[in-house]
Amino acid sequence: MNEVVINDNEFLRQYETKIEGKLAKIEYASQERKVFLTKLVIPEEITDPEFKDEFIKTVLKHIEGKNLSVVPTSPQIAGFLRKHKEFKDLLPVGIRI
Repeated sequence: MNEVVINDNEFLRQYETKIEGKLAKIEYASQERKVFLTKLVIPEEITDPEFKDEFIKTVLKHIEGKNLSVVPTSPQIAGFLRKHKEFKDLLPVGIRI
């Protein structure tokens, strides 16, 4: 799997990437120093099982680089964080998954 390159589309409040000519996105809302990841949309045509994890991981690293906290309101992203404990430091104090 190639490295996923994302675009932070602040106008539409979503992280985007193109794969196989299709747009995959994670919608978000920002409040204070937190980013609420609200929805993960991956086109049905994308069958690579590793893509979803790589996309989420790339977005989380981008958020980490901005010193922001993550509040996953999307069940898919919350499930990813449950499996990948290395990102638990991104959760705000008092939030556990």
